Amino acid sequence: MQLMLCFFRAYPGQTVIMLVALLLAGVAEGVGLSALLPLMNIAIRSDSSHGPQDAGAGSQNEFERMVTDTLHQMGITPSIGVLLVVIVAWATVKSLLLLLAQRQVGYTAARVATDLRLEMIRAVLRSKWEFFVHQPVGRLSNSLATEAQRSSDSFINGATVITLLIQAIIYGGVALAVSWKATLVSIGAGALVVAISHFLVRMARKAGKRQTKLLTMLLSRLTDTLQSVKPLKAMAREHLADTVLGETTTRLNRALRKQVFSAAALNSAQEEMFAIVIALGMFVALVKFDMPLAPVMVLVFVLGKMLSQVGKVQKQYQKMVLGESAFWSIKSAIQEAQAAEEHLGTGAQPSLEQEIRLERVSFDYVPGHPVLRELDLRIPAGKITTLVGASGSGKTTVIDLVTGLLRPRSGEVRLDGTSLAELDVKAWRRMIGYVPQETLLLHASVLENITLGDPELSHQDAVRALRSADAWDFVERMAQGIHTNVGERGAMLSGGQRQRIVIARALVHKPALLILDEATSALDPASEAAIGETMRHLRGQLTILAISHQTTLVDAADLVYRLQDGRVHVSPDG
Repeated sequence: MQLMLCFFRAYPGQTVIMLVALLLAGVAEGVGLSALLPLMNIAIRSDSSHGPQDAGAGSQNEFERMVTDTLHQMGITPSIGVLLVVIVAWATVKSLLLLLAQRQVGYTAARVATDLRLEMIRAVLRSKWEFFVHQPVGRLSNSLATEAQRSSDSFINGATVITLLIQAIIYGGVALAVSWKATLVSIGAGALVVAISHFLVRMARKAGKRQTKLLTMLLSRLTDTLQSVKPLKAMAREHLADTVLGETTTRLNRALRKQVFSAAALNSAQEEMFAIVIALGMFVALVKFDMPLAPVMVLVFVLGKMLSQVGKVQKQYQKMVLGESAFWSIKSAIQEAQAAEEHLGTGAQPSLEQEIRLERVSFDYVPGHPVLRELDLRIPAGKITTLVGASGSGKTTVIDLVTGLLRPRSGEVRLDGTSLAELDVKAWRRMIGYVPQETLLLHASVLENITLGDPELSHQDAVRALRSADAWDFVERMAQGIHTNVGERGAMLSGGQRQRIVIARALVHKPALLILDEATSALDPASEAAIGETMRHLRGQLTILAISHQTTLVDAADLVYRLQDGRVHVSPDG
């Protein structure tokens, strides 16, 4: 029950309320059951004498005598009507307390899933860039979608185990008061049944672990496949994706079949074995112990309920362990992300009035294979600087170093003469506008795509950014203007229009540095020339750092750096 202990430590207040309600509900159940034996004896005696009699008449066993004496002390005559009222009243109290406990369980389960999802999202977003890029998107999707929900379901199943266990203990207590010999025999037989069938619980745990592993693998591969489905279909090679995904899905199906078999086998085996135990108990009580019929009937009812609850405890425990691996998996992923947390510090406020400078900067992703070798590079404020070079020459690495996503292995990145390591990196990133190669637009309005829901940005800010990006003219002519939906991934817009919307998004918070990461590589010559003209208009208003293989941003640049073999060659714009 280590899983439940983790939940209880995380939600102590909710746990106390739940456990107290369950305990009181169990006590109420026991009080109601305690009235059964006197009630049956009264009914039997009334029937035998053809008239009602007091429960004190005739022989009573010790438990029955204790119940009737308690009622007499309370000034209550133990008649059939009174005992029925007691049973119904305490059943009502038990139901209300169970409702309170189950409501608390439901609320806490919903919070478990929500807290795990938020914890996962925050941990991943706060992690270092190098950690983030090595995480499969499918793993994050699986954690947020299936693992968090399976963890929540495991909490519900674990709480149900506790509920049923308390009820079984109460039933066992009442049975012990009626006949401790018969009860101990039944408890021993029930424990034997649980021990014999426990291998089915172990089978379920293994199936659950297998499901967790395969679901992560399946969603990771599915995410990768969906991102490349267009070229696969264009080359008639979608059957290859079907083969890979089909194999994983088949293995997942086998794990699910083991889960179904273990659950069905446990249910079937328990029903049969507990029926044998109850029948054996009745035989021992009536023949060996020569007990009267009334207490035997009460014992049959109470012990039957006790064994039934014990069986349900094992079944719910089996369900809990099925999802247990999902909880440990998502907690492991969260801990990995937290261990890789990016510490941005609380240094001095950054400024960009003079220049960004890289001084003798070296960097490698794999030790022994440097990408940059003692690189010296100056990016003057208010100017356009363009980086060119072959793929793998380190252009994107330079940008990642400038933004603080990567830290140099040696050397320093400086802003206006101050090392980036001594500055508030988060504040520095707020001063950056970033335009990626791929235009990632939301299925939302132009306004939402620019502001991204930031409450500090207004409609006027979005219009100003659109004007700065030379996009206001075509946006204003759209059917609903700035409120027009751009479609899935911006499908309602041309490539050049999409890129201008993304540039407006980068400009809306008035950055000091605008980064263009191959922003014109997918555009036609006319759109590329228009973007180049926009950059010329922005010269002097902010610093622009671009990566480009296209002539337009090279021609527009004040300074062009060519990266080769981890070093730089510089030439002023002609």
